[in-house]
Amino acid sequence: MTEDADRTLLARRQRALGPAYRLFYRQPLHVVRGEGMHLFDADGEEYLDAYNNVPCVGHSHPRVIEAVDAQMRRVNTNTRYLQDGVVDYAERLLATLPAAIGRLMLTCSGSEANDLALRVATSVTGHQGIIVTANAYHGVTQAVAAISPSLGEGVGLGAHVRTIPTPDLWRSGLATEAFTEAMVHHVRDAAADLIRHGHGVAALVVDAVFSSDGVHSDPTGWLTPAAEVVRSLGGLYVADEVQAGFGRLGEGMWGFDRHGVVPDIVTMGKPMGNGFPIAAAAFRPELLEDFGRRSRYFNTFGGNSVSVAAAGAVLDVIEDDGLITHAAEVGAGLRAGLDEIANACGQVGGVRGTGLFYGLDLVTDPGSTTPDPGLASAVVDGLRERHVLIGSSGPAGNVLKIRPPLVCTAGDATRLLDELAAVLGRAR
Repeated sequence: MTEDADRTLLARRQRALGPAYRLFYRQPLHVVRGEGMHLFDADGEEYLDAYNNVPCVGHSHPRVIEAVDAQMRRVNTNTRYLQDGVVDYAERLLATLPAAIGRLMLTCSGSEANDLALRVATSVTGHQGIIVTANAYHGVTQAVAAISPSLGEGVGLGAHVRTIPTPDLWRSGLATEAFTEAMVHHVRDAAADLIRHGHGVAALVVDAVFSSDGVHSDPTGWLTPAAEVVRSLGGLYVADEVQAGFGRLGEGMWGFDRHGVVPDIVTMGKPMGNGFPIAAAAFRPELLEDFGRRSRYFNTFGGNSVSVAAAGAVLDVIEDDGLITHAAEVGAGLRAGLDEIANACGQVGGVRGTGLFYGLDLVTDPGSTTPDPGLASAVVDGLRERHVLIGSSGPAGNVLKIRPPLVCTAGDATRLLDELAAVLGRAR
C-alpha cells in the first residue's frame, strides 16, 4: 500500500466520518490484520501492540473466533428468550466476583454498563450526585460523558458531578497514611458540596487503576474508607473495571480486589469479548430488587447469543492458559526493565502500575514534577516509527501508557523495553 493510497483513504475518512473521530499517531497506522500481540499494516509490516487492552487474550484468538462462528451458525437472539449460554455465562462470571455481588445485566459497551449503573444508583438512592476523579473517563453516552472530565470542556461536567483530585501520591508529597487521609477528606468535601446543593450522594465511581488520570495503581488503602464515607451518606460505590479487570493487573480477576474493598456495583466492558461488543454491570442483588420493581431494562443486543459465546471463550482462555499468573510473571520482568529505564533517564519521574498495565510519568527536568507532554508525544510517535505501539494518558498527556494483551511474552516485553530505551535516549 503506497503513501498516496493512505492519503486518499485518510481524505475519504475525513469526508465520511467527520472531525470528531481521531486517529492515533502523527503518521496514522493502516491496520489490516492482527494476531496475538501483533498488528500488520497494509504493506504487511508487523507492529508490536503494547497498547490495545480490548483484545485481552490477543488479536484474532482462534478459540474466540471458533466460538463466535459456531454460535452464529446456530442462533443469535436476545435475552427475552431462555438460553443456556446466557445463564451459564452469568453464573460463571459472578463466581469470580465477591459473594455480595449476585446479579448480572448484560450490555454492548462499557459506556452502556456505566450508564445502567448510574440509572440504578440514582433510582435506588433517590439522589443524583456523582463523585469522580479529576481526569476520569467512564464512557460516551450523555449520562456518563457528564461524569467524564477527561473528555474536555466541550462536553462539560453535569451540575450534579463533583471531582476529587487525581490520586497522585508522588506529586502530593505526602506519606502514604497522610495521602489516604487527604483523599478521604476530598471525598467527604465533595459529598458535602453535593448535599449542600440539593443533589445528595448517589455514587462514587472510580476506575481502580485510574487509567485516564495517569495510571495510579497505588497506594491501595484509601478506597475502602472513601467508600464508607459515601455509603454513610446513602450512596453507592461503583467500580469501573473496564480497563483494570479481567486479570490485567496480575493480582486476581478485578482491580478493586487490590484495594480490599467490595463494591456495590461493578461495571466491565472492552476486554470481556476480546473486541466483540459485550459488556456488563454486576450488582448487589437488593439493588436490582428495588430497581426492577419500578423499572424494566431491555437491550436488544446486550447479551445476544454470539456475544455471550465470545465472552465465554475469553474466560476459557484466561483460565486454561493461566493468564492472570502469566500477567504477574511477565509483568514483573517488564516492571523491572521499566524501573531500569527510569533510573537511567532523568526525565522519567516515576513508573506506576502492576501486572500488564504501566504508566511512565515524563517530566521536563530531572528532579522536577512538571509534566512534559511534548516528550511523551515524541516517544509515542518514535516508538510507532520503530513498530512498537503504546499510548499516553494523564491530565497533561505526559504519561506513557503501556497495556499489552495478556498474551504478552517475556520476549515481547524485552523488545518493548529495548525500543523504549532507544527512543527515550534519542528524544531527550
